[in-house]
Amino acid sequence: MKKSLYLLLICLLAAVSCGKKVPASVPAVIKNGVIELKTPPRAPGQQSALGLKCDPIDTVRIAFVGVGGRGAGAVRRYTFIEGVKVVAVCDEKQDRVDYCNRILKKAGLPEAETYVGSEAYREVCERDDIDLVYIATDWLDHVPIALCAMEHGHHVAIEVPAALTIDECWQLVNTCEKTRRHCMMLENCCYDFFEMSALNMAQQGLFGEIYHVEGAYIHFLSDAWDRSETWRVDYNIDHRGDNYPTHGLGPICQALNIHRGDRMDYLVAMDTPSYNGKVAAKKFRDKDYCLDGDHTISLIQTEKKKLIEVQHNVYAYRPYSRMYQLTGTEGFANKYPQQGISIKGMNGHNYVSDEVRDSLIRAYRPEFAKAIEEKAKSVGGHGGMDYIMDYRLIYCLRNGLPLDEDVYDAAEWSAVQELSRISLENGSMPVRFPDFTRGDWDVVKGFSYAQ
Repeated sequence: MKKSLYLLLICLLAAVSCGKKVPASVPAVIKNGVIELKTPPRAPGQQSALGLKCDPIDTVRIAFVGVGGRGAGAVRRYTFIEGVKVVAVCDEKQDRVDYCNRILKKAGLPEAETYVGSEAYREVCERDDIDLVYIATDWLDHVPIALCAMEHGHHVAIEVPAALTIDECWQLVNTCEKTRRHCMMLENCCYDFFEMSALNMAQQGLFGEIYHVEGAYIHFLSDAWDRSETWRVDYNIDHRGDNYPTHGLGPICQALNIHRGDRMDYLVAMDTPSYNGKVAAKKFRDKDYCLDGDHTISLIQTEKKKLIEVQHNVYAYRPYSRMYQLTGTEGFANKYPQQGISIKGMNGHNYVSDEVRDSLIRAYRPEFAKAIEEKAKSVGGHGGMDYIMDYRLIYCLRNGLPLDEDVYDAAEWSAVQELSRISLENGSMPVRFPDFTRGDWDVVKGFSYAQ
């Protein structure tokens, strides 16, 4: 207690002396012009969850919590996956859980137990016949449900973003390390076909040393605020920063081996004023403000001096884009607005031909993705990447393997949300990332799919 008060005092004194806003939720100091968020020591009884393996589960018994659009879609996809049983569905609304049972019945599967109410997830977590809790609620409830599930001995899979604050990120990490239960953020964009192939190319050295990557979430949504989920709209109105970083960030972090040989060191964020966002807030919410700038850019430098650029814009009249660019010493890959690959010795300063590009993408596609590609596209879910993500999660649980996306991914990628806000509120001041692995970021060398 005394130590926490001491750190808080340091934080406040630094804020007064520099005239800067320092977050009150986590211990922080300003050092050499950088806001540093301290990494707390690992508590007794916890150990690293890097490469966490758990006993194989023959039939994965699942409880779905939050079965609106995404949750109900997940229930439907799981009717096509072998080795699973939907045990329970939980939501605040009765019609949603009833709809999920109709999905199960249509697939010829037993109906699930239903739970209704804002606190009903607690009853779900108390069950002893559940292996995995799949969380697709609003963002604000992700962490409380995940913590409850892990503390009751269940693995968890959480829709994006997994957490909203640095404090919540640490809660997920600490609980995973303490309970030895998997905690995966459901970042489906890591399983899109181009990204998987490009990642494999990067891991096999086709692009040489990757030193600059770009990702984004650019998706015109503000005109839909009148019919969107109120919680997501209101969050954008009331929070400044990159409020949805993980779709763009996840795949490029894998290509840079983040916490698998490198780590994100510090971030600098900049944004524009709120133009279209403010108009939408007034039109649909009768609010005279929107704290989220129309366009936000976060620049991140890694420990090994690589550069990451991630952008957020849900207000512009422009085509959808997650950017996804990898620049290396020997080549380049780009997904939006045009898929293209450039390789030293294969072309000048232009992309290789479409035929060569397509053959490379096919050749470097992971074997498991080749095996289920047709089924994934048939089942659907953002072109099949949702199904591949679900398939991989269950495959790893059934075979006792580490997950492709672990709790450190969930924390690191989600952390950009609050770190960008802190930087923006302090005049684009650099903000240092906490080390969620507590020094173990260089223990594992390179990303690889568990086999």
